[in-house]
Amino acid sequence: MALEDLHHNFLTGRLEDMVRWARRASVWPATFGLACCAIEMMAAGAADYDLARYGMEVFRNSPRQADLMIVAGRVSQKMAPVLRQVYDQMMEPKWVISMGVCASSGGMFNNYAIVQGVDQIVPVDVYAPGCPPSPETLMHAILTLHEQIRTGEVLRRRGGATPPAAASDGWTPEVPVAVRLGTPT
Repeated sequence: MALEDLHHNFLTGRLEDMVRWARRASVWPATFGLACCAIEMMAAGAADYDLARYGMEVFRNSPRQADLMIVAGRVSQKMAPVLRQVYDQMMEPKWVISMGVCASSGGMFNNYAIVQGVDQIVPVDVYAPGCPPSPETLMHAILTLHEQIRTGEVLRRRGGATPPAAASDGWTPEVPVAVRLGTPT
């Protein structure tokens, strides 16, 4: 029997609040730095910004130890299946922060080699805008995610929302619209 199946009364309401508090206070991020935004992500973990006060002391190198994926930078078509595999290996509940304009919408790289938004591959909970976003922007995104975890909005979103790529068996890259010039036929 899961928490969602219990009827809310005094005891189960307080238990649910405790579970949400524990999840919020111990979010463990996985490193998925792909471009220049990764430098700002590393700076946010350094002593000047100190993510340890949010319960995020160490960036995990294994997806099985992490429950937050911070996608920092542009995602190429070749890296997209790897990103999806890392996301699938993470334990539930899991969250995703899209850091930077390249991860969120492809940025200035509007071509067939770059995925135009990481939300085509994995469901994104919070977007951190900027090119590159400052460590303060990443910290604001983390606090926004903490608020979503505290209020339970993340679990309501996960109910039926799946990205189009996740609905199929695997992730398939987009077919390029442009044709290469000078290619022998």
